[in-house]
This record gives sequence, C-alpha cells and structure tokens, in this order.
Amino acid sequence: MSILRGAVKAKAPESLLQVRQTAEISPLIDFQVYEPVLTPTGPKDENGCVHTELLMDHVFAFSYGKPFVGSYTPPPCDFNRVTMNLTVTSKGRQFDRLGLMYLGDIEVFRTSTAEPTANGIAWTYIKEMDQYSVLWKTEQKIIFDLGNLINEIYTGTFNATLTATFFTVPESKALSDLILPISAKQSSAGMGSAFSLPAQIATVAHQLPQNINRAVVSISACGQMAEEFWYSNVLSSEVDTFAASTGLLYGYSPFREVQLLIDGHLAGVSWPFPVIFTGGISPGLWRPVVGIDAFDLREHEIDITPWLPLLCDGHSHTFEIKVVGLDDDGSGHASLSETVGMYWVVTGKVFLFLDKTGSITTGSSFAINMPPPQITISSTITTNSTGANQTLTQSTAVKRDLSISSTIITSSGSHNVHWTQHLSYSSSNTFLGQGSIQETHQNTEGSDSSSSGYQNTYKYPLNVNSSFFIDTDGGFGISASIARGLTYDVFGPSIFPPGIQTFDISSLSTFNIPGRASSERFQIQTGFPSFSGALLSTNQTGSAGFLSAGNRSYSYGTTEQEFSFQGAKSEIEGGATYELYKRHVLAVNSTVTEDSQTLVGQTLRIPTAEPGEEDSLADVVFEGFSVRSMLGRGPGKTKAELAGGDGMS
Repeated sequence: MSILRGAVKAKAPESLLQVRQTAEISPLIDFQVYEPVLTPTGPKDENGCVHTELLMDHVFAFSYGKPFVGSYTPPPCDFNRVTMNLTVTSKGRQFDRLGLMYLGDIEVFRTSTAEPTANGIAWTYIKEMDQYSVLWKTEQKIIFDLGNLINEIYTGTFNATLTATFFTVPESKALSDLILPISAKQSSAGMGSAFSLPAQIATVAHQLPQNINRAVVSISACGQMAEEFWYSNVLSSEVDTFAASTGLLYGYSPFREVQLLIDGHLAGVSWPFPVIFTGGISPGLWRPVVGIDAFDLREHEIDITPWLPLLCDGHSHTFEIKVVGLDDDGSGHASLSETVGMYWVVTGKVFLFLDKTGSITTGSSFAINMPPPQITISSTITTNSTGANQTLTQSTAVKRDLSISSTIITSSGSHNVHWTQHLSYSSSNTFLGQGSIQETHQNTEGSDSSSSGYQNTYKYPLNVNSSFFIDTDGGFGISASIARGLTYDVFGPSIFPPGIQTFDISSLSTFNIPGRASSERFQIQTGFPSFSGALLSTNQTGSAGFLSAGNRSYSYGTTEQEFSFQGAKSEIEGGATYELYKRHVLAVNSTVTEDSQTLVGQTLRIPTAEPGEEDSLADVVFEGFSVRSMLGRGPGKTKAELAGGDGMS
C-alpha cells in the first residue's frame, strides 16, 4: 500500500477504528460554549408582559435560492429587551451550512449548522436581539436564508424553529433610532440580501437624516469555498509550489482585511476572526462542542461619528464593504490586493442615534490619518533528491494604525469626536511532505476606541496542524490538532449587547444550558454592581482523525474548552472584575466526559458519560473530490489522481 510521502501511514479501518455497535436512544446535543442569556418566564413579571412569538417553523431541504419568508407583527405590549431562540434538529448525512436571518433588507443574525449523524442531532442557541429594537417595533418581513442540498447521498434536512421573547427591564441602554442596510436589498423579491465578493460590488447609497449625533457601522463577513480557510492560504506567487504533486494552493496570502469605505474613502477595518465551521479541519473536533462563534458569527463595529459633518449635508453618500488580502511580487514584497478568492458573504448596517427633530448636525476640523499597513513577508522552498518541491515555509506580518477625528456641532453644542484602531497580525505557515502536511500558527490583536467611550480590545490566536494521506486502494485519511482562543473585552456603549445585560434580570428566568436538551429555571440574586464592561476569554484545544475506506467513513476526536466571562468596572472606577460565568468542558468521541460550570456562583452541569466509540458514517461517497480542497488548501488533485502517485517521489 503506497501513500503520500511525509504523511502518517494508515492501518486498515477495521484495526484502527471500531464501529459504534448500539444506536443512540436520543439525538446528539451539539452546543456552543458562550455567555448565558436569560429570558424571563411569562406571561408577565414585575416589569410588564413577557410575550413569546413564533417567527419560523420550517424544514430546510433543497433550499438553495429558496429561503424561508414570513411576516412579523409587534407584540401587544411595550418592551425594551428581546431574546431569540433558534432550535434545530437534523438526521442523516449533510455538510455544515451557513444561515442568515434578515428583517427586511437588514441582516440580524448569522449562524451555521452542525453536521448531522445517522442517529440525529439537535441544538439550541439563544441570542440577544434588543440592538434591533427599532425594527421589532414595526411589522417586518422575515427572511431566513439557509441553503441546503438534498439528494441520494446528502440526506439531512434542517428542521428549524425560531421564537422571539419580548420583555422589559427597569434600566436599559440607549438604542439606535434608525438602522439602514448595507446590503443587496433583495427582500422585495423574497430573497436574502447578502453580497458575494468579489463577484459583486458591495456598495449602497443612502441620504441620511441631518439630525444625527452618533453613527456606527457593523460589518458581518465570512469566507466560503476557496476562502473558508483563508488563514491557511499562501502567497499568490507560490500557489503552484506543489502543483506537480498534491496540487495547487489557494492564494492572496493568509491575511484578510475587511474594509469600510465612505464615498470611496477608508473609514475603518475589521480583521476577521477565523471561524471554523463544524465540517472544518476534521469533523471529529466539533461533536458535540462546536467551534468558537460557529452558531453566532460575531460582527465588528466601526464608529463613523467623525464623518457626520459630511454625512449630514443632505446629499446621498455611498457605503462600501471590500475584502482584501495581499499581492506579492515573488521577491519578498507585498501590498494589499484588489481582490481575493471566491467567495466572501458580506453585509453591513448603519446604526443612527438621532438628535432633536429639526436640528442639523454640522462640523469642521476633519482629519484622517490612515497610512498603508506595514507588511513583511518571507518564503522558503526546499526540494528533495529528485528536484521536486518538498517543503514550503512562509511568514507574514501586518501592522496598521488608523484614526479619524472631527468637530461636530449638534443641538447640545460642539463636540470633538474620534475613531481609532491599532492592529497587528502575524502568521507562519509550513508545508511538509510535498504539501500533505501543514502547520499554521497565527495571531491577531487589535484595539478600537471612540470618543463615545466605546473600547474594544481583542486577540485571537490560532494553531492548526493537519495532514492527509491517500492510498492506492482509494482510501484516505485526515489527522488534525488545533489550539485556538478568543479574548474579547468591551467597555462603553457598544451596539451589540456584550453579555452583562442579562444580569439585570432578577425575575425568574429560563436558561438554556448549552448541551442540555431542556431549559432550566434560574433566578439571579439582586445586588450586582452596575458594570461598565464585559471581559470574555475562551480557548479550545483538540485532536481528531477521519478515515474513508471503501464506502464507509470513520471519525473520532477530543475537544476541550475553557470559558470565562466577567463583568468589570472601568479603570476610572477602580477596574474591579466580577466572575459571572465560567465553564470547562471535555468531549471525547461525541460524548461529554467532563463538564463544570458556575453561573454567579451557582454550580450547573450537563449529563456526562464515559467516552464513546468512534463514529461510523456509512456510504459516504468522495469520488471526484480533492482532499486538499476539503482541508481548504487549494483546488488540489482528485483522490484518484493522488492515488496514482503522479508527480510524487
């Protein structure tokens, strides 16, 4: 049995893995570890009514280009808080899918699915939605776009139920008065409104009200297909390094920047978090604990208040979202690219906070400091005794500092306003065994601040090691390990709820403990201080394998996650922190074997068990697929081409 050199040799499937012998009585409960979201029990509490409304009950079968379309009518009572419950079940065989929810033309929720098993899966995600209160106050067209494929091989449908609960808390933060879309505006045709880049130009024009005193843009963006694993890409000058052996690589470097432009001028950037969906790297990593943010893709905020002297002039202005990587000349020099691979799904929103009716915002002293980023790259290729390329090592480092300031004049007087960003990025990618093994080490850090008092500091390290092999009988395997994290600290008036708002709810509430099939009743004791910020820190480590032989596939894996969520006082207030939620979970072969969590000092758990056996996935067909493309490493060669050994030595 011959395999690709540099990869780990494989045993026969019956000696490497065991098939699960007994069917599960109940479906596997998948879950994302995240900060708790509480919802008061109804029909009312001491603050007013608690109203729950069904928004969607739908089966996504063959649903590409066929989103769910429904209608929403506001509840018959006042409210200032909204939580939303998405519960999904699936059974069979299916890839992970991306789902986008819209109110009209405005995206309000971006999620992804877990990959089902033959015995079935289920998951629930609870999301804070009061940032869209101005939309919830009026009738809306609901569009939930979750493209799925059903045929004789991929049999899994996604059965989704979506509800929203509306209620009141005594104290709530100021919410925007108007939200405008940066989208393709396709709701009138009953379609989703996301742009697909680079095939489309993500530009809209809006004539804004003239009485604005604060404005913030949020950006939602994630890569798909050739751009899903953008962080493992290589410099464009070297995409053909292993073309003669394992195939082409994806290019434009492992760096991506999502840009916001106003009237063609750069207004701010987002350096994306590397979301790994539940089919990513190796499926055994994500059962039942899914990747960080996989069920709720995080959006980035950019304060555009310094632009108000321009935007409030009564004329139309353009808002554009671009995604760029790096172009290099093959001689160690790189600059921002004009495009990237196919494709990125992007939308945005403009949140406006209005001044008194009839007032007009003006201003002066407009200053923009947005120099090009500092980019450093290097690359080394080694060959073997036959002259074939054996290894590729690349490093990429990017730094950027942006700032914009102005003076705005509103009904309350003159105000100096600013938006500032400081970002740094580093990546090292090493390919061994003629591209059959890849080691990725990446880190992104940033800090954003505005004159509103909003501050956001973030850090997301990522380490991925993966390898694959192909044998002459047509079988193939994947082995992978990951270590990744997210630190995300927010102070001040953020658009999106940072998580601390749930601790204002002192009435009896429901809490869906991620990983438990049913919700629990929970009541937070009063006496918490008023928090100025939220501190989130989490990390995941894991290892997994996947083997396909004949018409059967086998998957196994271990994943461990630590999660900490704290409320905090600002530095001016002394900087004290308060532990609100903490969790440690370990899953082995689709079974949670360890789980400990505390919510404001109270211990919570989900059922644990002994490690399960490896999952057996029957009748999976991979003919014609490129193993490299499954790992996100380029179009590569098909399994049959690799098994033939062409170009390998």
